[in-house]
Amino acid sequence: MTPPTVVRRTSERRPRTERVTAWLRARLGRAAVIAYAAALLLPGPGLWLRAPHILPATALTLRTGPLLLSLVLFCAGLQVPLTALGRLFRRPLVLVAGLALHLMIPLAVVPVVACLLRYTPDSDGGSGLLTAMILTVSMPVAAGATVWTDRGDGDRSAMVGLVLVSTLASPITTPLLLGKLAPLLSGGYTHTLAVSGRLAQDGFAFTSVVMPCAAGLLCSFVLPARWLGRLLRGVPPIALIGSLALTYVNASGALGSMIARPRPLLIAAALLVAALICGLSFALGQAAARVLRFDAGTASSLTLACGMNNSSASAVLISTSMPGKPHLLLPVLAYGLLQKTAANRITRAQRGRPVRS
Repeated sequence: MTPPTVVRRTSERRPRTERVTAWLRARLGRAAVIAYAAALLLPGPGLWLRAPHILPATALTLRTGPLLLSLVLFCAGLQVPLTALGRLFRRPLVLVAGLALHLMIPLAVVPVVACLLRYTPDSDGGSGLLTAMILTVSMPVAAGATVWTDRGDGDRSAMVGLVLVSTLASPITTPLLLGKLAPLLSGGYTHTLAVSGRLAQDGFAFTSVVMPCAAGLLCSFVLPARWLGRLLRGVPPIALIGSLALTYVNASGALGSMIARPRPLLIAAALLVAALICGLSFALGQAAARVLRFDAGTASSLTLACGMNNSSASAVLISTSMPGKPHLLLPVLAYGLLQKTAANRITRAQRGRPVRS
């Protein structure tokens, strides 16, 4: 048994960046809630960052949302262990099943929610809420799902592969899902979703999602081991802080308008719709993992991948394509918070299971 003094000295020798990363990861859920509270109580800086800014002496337009999204995805690609991917490609069933479920679950869940919304007194049949949810579930698997996989002792190589495959396929899968689900909308929201679909197809998914992730992968492959090691020590806390900053910026756009014009019914409806879609996605992913008879770690990773979509990317897409509709961010923000809550429950249940030899 290791003496307590040795354990203490070992923990003291850990680099400060690792201690900061561990501290942030242990408090990730509470940090997200604090970001939402800051957007509600102090939305001014977030609204300023959310607006486009022209750089002095240039014609370049800087948008903080896409920039932060690219930073997070670049860091995610940089942290991909290439050896883990090699192991995963030798058993591709997890990748094929995960990508198929990523396409099939929105096509199964969203029409059910659309039918329920038609019985509400909303004049457009809840098409606004449904538009936001369609944009969310059509996004690739969230890069932050790897953090929850580590916390729950899941299959990290499976989760990393699912994040990468869904991200690299997003220029095809995102417009495909938007086109298939657009007929469920009514009024002007069909045109709104078509505009978002064209933006995703014309380059948003490629420039803001695929390219940063691919650039991180390329850097992890070509950089010398010494440089890469130094870079990887500072990347995890930067990625976590960038993710929280992006949450604050996106939330400021929605919650800032709610302060000026409170709409409690809209907030309640956004929470209900997001909870229904989020719960069904996690439940279907868990059922599919049981049918496929994956081991506990792989099943946990597949379940997280089915329920955790990149809500930050959908929020950035809404802000870019529909700057005059900040209320559409409400269900996206609710979904982002709820999927973290569900992921926390899944990882706790996974950690409580006995380990099989």
